[in-house]
Amino acid sequence: MKKIITWLKSPASDFVLFIILIILANLVGSRAFKRFDLTAPKSYSLSPASRQLVKNIQEPLAVNVFFSSNLPAPYNATAQYVKDLLDEYAGTANKNFSCKFFDMDKTESSTTASGYGLRQIQIQQVANNEVGFKNVWMGIAVVYGDRIETLDNLTTSSGFEYKLTTTISKMIAATDTLAGLSKNDKIKLTLYVSDKLSDFDISGFDKLDSSVSAAFEAINKKNMNRIEYERQDPDEGTTPLLIQKYGIQGINWQDKDGSTGTAVLGLVLEYKDKFRLVPIALQRSLFGGYGIAGLDSLQDSISESLQSLVSRSTEIGYVTGHGEADLNDSRQGAGLFSNLVSDLYSFKKLDLSKDDIPSGLVSLIINGPKSKFSDSELYKIDQFIMKGGNVMFFIDPFNATGGNQYQQPQFTPIDTGLEKLLNKYGVKTDKNYVMDENCYTTIQQNYGKLDLMWAPLLQKRNLDQQSPVTKNLGNIIFLQNSSIDAAAAQKDKNVKVTILAKSSPKSWIQDKNINLNPMMIAPPAKEEESSHDLAVLLEGKFNSAFNSEPASTNKTDSTLTMQSHIAKSTQPGKIFVIGSSAVTSAQLIDQDGKEPISLFIRNVVDYMNGASEFCTMRTKGLSVDTLYAKNGPAVAAATYFNEYGIPLIIVIAGLIAWKLHSNRRRRIHEFYNPNDDRDGMYKKTGIISNTDSEEGKK
Repeated sequence: MKKIITWLKSPASDFVLFIILIILANLVGSRAFKRFDLTAPKSYSLSPASRQLVKNIQEPLAVNVFFSSNLPAPYNATAQYVKDLLDEYAGTANKNFSCKFFDMDKTESSTTASGYGLRQIQIQQVANNEVGFKNVWMGIAVVYGDRIETLDNLTTSSGFEYKLTTTISKMIAATDTLAGLSKNDKIKLTLYVSDKLSDFDISGFDKLDSSVSAAFEAINKKNMNRIEYERQDPDEGTTPLLIQKYGIQGINWQDKDGSTGTAVLGLVLEYKDKFRLVPIALQRSLFGGYGIAGLDSLQDSISESLQSLVSRSTEIGYVTGHGEADLNDSRQGAGLFSNLVSDLYSFKKLDLSKDDIPSGLVSLIINGPKSKFSDSELYKIDQFIMKGGNVMFFIDPFNATGGNQYQQPQFTPIDTGLEKLLNKYGVKTDKNYVMDENCYTTIQQNYGKLDLMWAPLLQKRNLDQQSPVTKNLGNIIFLQNSSIDAAAAQKDKNVKVTILAKSSPKSWIQDKNINLNPMMIAPPAKEEESSHDLAVLLEGKFNSAFNSEPASTNKTDSTLTMQSHIAKSTQPGKIFVIGSSAVTSAQLIDQDGKEPISLFIRNVVDYMNGASEFCTMRTKGLSVDTLYAKNGPAVAAATYFNEYGIPLIIVIAGLIAWKLHSNRRRRIHEFYNPNDDRDGMYKKTGIISNTDSEEGKK
């Protein structure tokens, strides 16, 4: 025993004790879960919104995780990320939250996953220098009450927390709403399809009925059987009415005898006086045939439409009556924009020539008006802002008319009268287009590479990295934007101005002889190029653009007069201004909402409605650090530096650290213990010389 104690006290035991300490520390760490998130966007820790949500769950909620074992890279990193983040959820949540990981090597686990509607996915793996494919499970099923929602195909960690938190939030809201419906209240799903379409060669038409029926049964089962399904074959007299009422797709043709035919195709989810149009449509393929789009994701589309229809979403005012982008048009209008935000928000159309702005609204959207607002309408918007309301302005500088395949359109400046408001608030929207050499590039067969300089491609450095709206974003494409001047607002001490987006220094203004033919656009001299602001955000208290309420056109003999004019904001509000409405159109917004411009627009809506925590949560894990070098030698130099330069720097730094550490040990040894009998070790390693040792003994 004494020998053991003596050995423990001697320097000979140091290395063994150090190894034991490391093992014990790892054992403690594996049981006492604690992580330190050092990433800039806090990608590996929960956002405050997620913490708040799971802390206040009122009913039992179960998260069932189905991930295959031994996943190849990079999918194993995704599986670990999901596990770690769910541990964070469990550690924060109250007793109603539970999480279970299933062993997918067991047959019963696969059966359970299939019962939830999850599917195996095919991933690529490299083994023994060969590329192969493997079917794996990578999905989650969330159960709350009688509702089941799935997150399938989780091959990447990007946006996982946002997907899970919003899914839980929607389930809670929808379950509470469905539970509150009376027994006689039903949600109706109707497939409007003309049987005449069966006479045409349409890919997928024979599967339409079975696909819709299967999706309906799956969704109805998850939602307490509160949905009714019906298929209708409208006659030609009813067809125009359905197109007008729901905005479903109308289809026309001409027969050989000269007669014409009309049909419709659409899937409508309806509850009382509200409805949602499920995205299925007849489309022409690249090879000239016709097919029905939307059948592959029909179940998800119906589920999302149901969430939007019955959830207690925030209502946003959408101004109409001046040629604004149509919310029901997903091809030419803002239909995809409406779908993009429909999980948490609903739009209330407002014709300000007739309607007042409801007091319950938090925000208002003015999207691409083409005609002038009256003073009465402008006053309603102004007073809404004075009361602390938030307004999003999507303002087009020109109206393009008369263009065709052989002729450029005519660009006519648009006068909406909104300048009266914006100028008073310190913002000027110019009548021009911002051209940028850093732009979206396309390749056409007859012309090769074409730079669309009226579609600026904004990198991370062109966006404000402090604002939740643009933080973590990059590679955003804008389209036909005018420049924005917020210099006057920046001088107002009561207003905070954030330049959310600006063009690159290689941009310029085109305000005369507008021509958007990419082959006819050439950059000016370098000294004429400069950066221009494209989107701004104003926050604070504003002064009214009116001195008093506009005079009423209705005369009255009343001796009483009411004064309700607000000259200065009673509480802080927000104003967002961007010089284009094209950013809300199908030209840029994608169906799945994953493109950077979709994330940007969604973040704007969240921020303007007081949900800024969703902005950074949505963009967690996005990598937008871009190599700005474009010429060949610079790109090659950057590539070689990343591949070889950084490892070489690390090796050199390690050698320097080792040398400094060795010299320090030598100096300590010489000073405190020059006669130590272990100095032979220093001789062998070369840390001290024989001469140094002899001098130490003397």
